[in-house]
Amino acid sequence: MMSYDKNSTADEVLAGLELHGKTVVITGGHSGLGLESSRALSKAGARIIVGARDVVAARKALSGLSDIEVGQLDLANLNSVREFANAVLFNTKHIDIVINSAGIMACPESRVGDGWEAQFAVNHLGHFALVNHLWPALTGGARVVSVSSAGHHLSGIRWDDIHFNTGYDKWLAYGQSKTANVLFAVHLDTLGKEVGVRAFSLHPGKIITPLQRFLTNDEMVNRGWIDQEGNPADSTFKTPEQGAATQVWAATSPLLDGLGGLYCEDCNVAEIEQDAPSQGVRPYAVDPEQAYRLWELSKKLTGVSL
Repeated sequence: MMSYDKNSTADEVLAGLELHGKTVVITGGHSGLGLESSRALSKAGARIIVGARDVVAARKALSGLSDIEVGQLDLANLNSVREFANAVLFNTKHIDIVINSAGIMACPESRVGDGWEAQFAVNHLGHFALVNHLWPALTGGARVVSVSSAGHHLSGIRWDDIHFNTGYDKWLAYGQSKTANVLFAVHLDTLGKEVGVRAFSLHPGKIITPLQRFLTNDEMVNRGWIDQEGNPADSTFKTPEQGAATQVWAATSPLLDGLGGLYCEDCNVAEIEQDAPSQGVRPYAVDPEQAYRLWELSKKLTGVSL
């Protein structure tokens, strides 16, 4: 069986896999890594259902791909999440794969829902509610893929001030939301494995995509991501095709059959690392007790549960 690494692309990961008859729900599947995932999965024969805030823009971006459907989905609005899920369930008996790919990063301070910090709400709570609503179509055999980031190294869950009511830091808020993505997969897998639902989280790598839309050029220059002319300046950055590979691998690889609750990077299962910069998964992000605690809090905040 083929092995893959940081240079592998989504097409390479899916080469030889037969996905005809498989249904994939992917949030943000019209932009950035989501678009590359939709393209590669569609090419492999899967039916794709994309959730997008801007349905018109999404359909335009996805034009030319086969067996693609687009539904209106605003992850910051739990009514929108429920309506999208209900529409999917009305037309779909079984979902084989869910990829939670949509997200925001380092945005200005903003509040949604009941005063929730926006990155935690969009990146975690919206996806939490979506998967819970889709649960009837997942049981019996499905994979749920939670797109996290090495950004989770920036912050664990701030249990004493999750919504940054005492002072906002956009990078700590992003880091917390990415830790939440990992913890979500850990507890979802615990709950789902008895009914055939397995969950994974991942770091896709560093890639220039619309995720950086809230950052100025100066910020990205100072971080060494681009030069003054806007050209890539960090040789460790991946292409979007490479960046989509790990989430597609986590969603489809036979190597992961019978496994779950794992954090992946570079098309492999990552190690638990306490100190390694930008590598592996932090212990607090895969701690079962924190995963349970976050799940219970998310149930309380959203009013949604399995």
